[in-house]
Amino acid sequence: MSIREDQEKASRQQKLGALKKLGLEAYPAIFDKQHSTADILKLAEKKELPVLEGSEIPKSQIVQTAGRLMTIRPHGQLVFANLQDQSGKVQIAFVENVLDKKVWELVQLLDMGDIVGVAGPLVKTKRGEVTVLVTELTPLVKALHPLPEKWHGLKDIEIKLRQRYLDLMTSSETRDMFIKKSKFWATVREFLTKDGFIEVDTPALEAVAGGADANPFKTHHDTLDQDFYLRISLELPLKKLLVGGFEKVFEIGKVFRNEGIDTEHLQDYDMCEFYWAYADYNKLMDFTEKMYQQIVKSITGGLKTTYDGKEIDWSGKWPRKDYFELIKEISGVDLAGVTNVDDLRKLLEKHKVRYEKNMGAGRLIDLFWKKLVRPKVIGPLFLINHPVEVSPLAKRDSKNPERVQRMQIIVAGSELGNGFSELNDPADQRVRFEEQAKLREAGDSEAMMLDEDFITALEYGMPPAAGFGLSERLFAFIMDKPIRETVLFPPMRNKII
Repeated sequence: MSIREDQEKASRQQKLGALKKLGLEAYPAIFDKQHSTADILKLAEKKELPVLEGSEIPKSQIVQTAGRLMTIRPHGQLVFANLQDQSGKVQIAFVENVLDKKVWELVQLLDMGDIVGVAGPLVKTKRGEVTVLVTELTPLVKALHPLPEKWHGLKDIEIKLRQRYLDLMTSSETRDMFIKKSKFWATVREFLTKDGFIEVDTPALEAVAGGADANPFKTHHDTLDQDFYLRISLELPLKKLLVGGFEKVFEIGKVFRNEGIDTEHLQDYDMCEFYWAYADYNKLMDFTEKMYQQIVKSITGGLKTTYDGKEIDWSGKWPRKDYFELIKEISGVDLAGVTNVDDLRKLLEKHKVRYEKNMGAGRLIDLFWKKLVRPKVIGPLFLINHPVEVSPLAKRDSKNPERVQRMQIIVAGSELGNGFSELNDPADQRVRFEEQAKLREAGDSEAMMLDEDFITALEYGMPPAAGFGLSERLFAFIMDKPIRETVLFPPMRNKII
């Protein structure tokens, strides 16, 4: 903390002491806030307001509100300030000749950042600005730190993310974005519930981490004296509910993956998964296309967005592209039927793509797709018919058992949703889990674990079904921002003191 900041904090502490000496409660428990700042501005539109002048209190609409002081502008016997709450800002005015002496003393103890309650008539200035002429002042919270110098918006991304409350306090754009994020999840929930899906809640601690290719976090349950994993997906418990007789279920919840941070990935994030009995991946594509269009429209008001300088048109029917055919179309390389690991390694080395030595043929092909092909896709489109090696929970294609009935939503080089016709053959599921276990033993930390309990559930019978997952990556994409900037409190490295 700088000398200036130390002095500023000391001054605020002194003012806090002065408030207490006046017999005021420093941090009162409640204030009767009757109007938001947005309410006040709406009231002003409906009335002919008197002009603020002299020391008379005009007859006008009395309002009572509360918020944070974002500016204080003294002009001798007149002090203007901007009061901000969640809904916006309104100007307030303190006039010495209007106020009791004790209240005017209180005004001198106010600082930017303080939270106050005010009441008084609604007026306008000679320039026409709507203003609350304060006749009653209630200090509610003394801010002991000054607002950032550039109070109109933090520029330091480290401070914005580490002290998000300062960003929210000083940036209406940030506040609006998180209001939109709330609307994003509300739209997902509404779309699914209107179609008959039931929302459920499943455990975040699992004995076996399953449902995705990801490295899990590990923790220990002291009472049970047993290790658990933080869930990496919502999938397997939800599919057990289909076994139990539910036909349409979904969950919106936090998942945890111990992987790197980049513009699209975080260690913990919110996602939604839903499972739909007696449907397949074709019905899933029709359904999710409509759902995504509804999400985009509810957040932006239209069906066109921009991402990384590219215009995305979400309207209409989206094309469905075969995995290997799209790879060949964009790269000119035909990988269909290629199983030789050495040949695939050489191909990746030729294009300077790094790979892990324990990767099998399917993962090497998928790495080629992700690094060299997917970045060139604009979309939106459905990528379908993936190789079975990278889809251990998806149903095989009856026409080609080396492929699965899987679809991914690809837009501007990003994967924004993943779903498939669910594998419900317990024998086939066991074989695929065992193949994943071999990869894990060879050093692939993201390969799936063998889950005996899930196989047992399948042996009781799970109906044919489709399942789909989307995460808050979609919201970040629509906002055209790195994902951690769209999370209120993203994981941050500890500060070195």
